[in-house]
Amino acid sequence: MMTSPVLEVSNLAVRYGKIEALHQAAIEVGAGQIVSVIGPNGAGKSTLLNAIMGALPQTGHASGRIAYLGEEIGVLPIERRVARGMCLVPEKRELFASMTVEDNLVLGAYRRKRAGERNFLDQLDHVFQLFPRLKERRAQAAGTLSGGERQMLAVGRALMGKPDLLMLDEPSLGLAPLIVKEIFHIISALRQTGVATLLIEQNARAALQISDYGYVLETGDLALEGPASELAENPRVIETYLGLAKKPV
Repeated sequence: MMTSPVLEVSNLAVRYGKIEALHQAAIEVGAGQIVSVIGPNGAGKSTLLNAIMGALPQTGHASGRIAYLGEEIGVLPIERRVARGMCLVPEKRELFASMTVEDNLVLGAYRRKRAGERNFLDQLDHVFQLFPRLKERRAQAAGTLSGGERQMLAVGRALMGKPDLLMLDEPSLGLAPLIVKEIFHIISALRQTGVATLLIEQNARAALQISDYGYVLETGDLALEGPASELAENPRVIETYLGLAKKPV
């Protein structure tokens, strides 16, 4: 798919006891690329992200190869993966509700501060440009934000760490259609920063519209893959995930 991917996963399997939740998955994400994984509830999409991030529950066991920036990281704890520039925005967003919007953003840069970077807050203006609403609400408690604003804050906080790989778990979940459109427009704009973006999403239509490449995950198996524009035209994807009648010949 590409010569030097930021993320390269091969033969990745995840088991919970005797149950195999993910079977021999293989995906790649390059710098400045948006790659989406679509599929129904329970297909193993979040399991895939958690395995890549090293955040599986204790009952889970992963095998296979996970390479990040050319280095195998399968044995590294989650803290080391974060320190190397990997970032996961979980489905539940996990903000600090009683802290202000700005304080939540500053916390996103804590890894860089701890590493001794003097300009660890240099992404704040960029985040406020991407999300003007966050700038307007910078002194407001995160817990008082709307669902869409919380998602913006979760993504903005992740960007404060200047990640090389940004993974988003169901960013459209529970949001109104207009807000979903706005969130996906912003995710699309991240291409210009060079960050590699792996997007896990049930909203197949929105995900494929902004992605370069896509995978379809069904009950633990990668059933289809290809350029996002081709997947969006695939009759099986159209019928199963896009809710459209087949196009007339």
